[in-house]
Amino acid sequence: MNKFIPLAVFAALTLPAFAHAQTLFTFGGAIINIINGVLVPLVFAVAFIVFIWGVFWYFIAKSEDEDGKKKARSLMLYGIIGFFVMVSVWGLVNILLGTFNLQQNAPTLPGVPGPR
Repeated sequence: MNKFIPLAVFAALTLPAFAHAQTLFTFGGAIINIINGVLVPLVFAVAFIVFIWGVFWYFIAKSEDEDGKKKARSLMLYGIIGFFVMVSVWGLVNILLGTFNLQQNAPTLPGVPGPR
């Protein structure tokens, strides 16, 4: 009898959500908009700051220290790799969206005109 209590609690909490499925899709769209509008630009900004920090260390702060130059070089490399990975994933997602026609504002093909 105790094995069914968690299942009953789960059902009681999730079944009303199915009645409001449109609300869940709207909430999911809001989450995706937050990721695309806030999180992705933030990650790009962090990669850019890491690259600029490496450039600063390499040319200005640690210009005489060889060990410091190695660390600065690795920072610049990490920043470039981060940019490359993010742009590659972004391009792959856009290719998949275009291939499977999943874009929200994708143009539709005109219909064949019927007899008049």
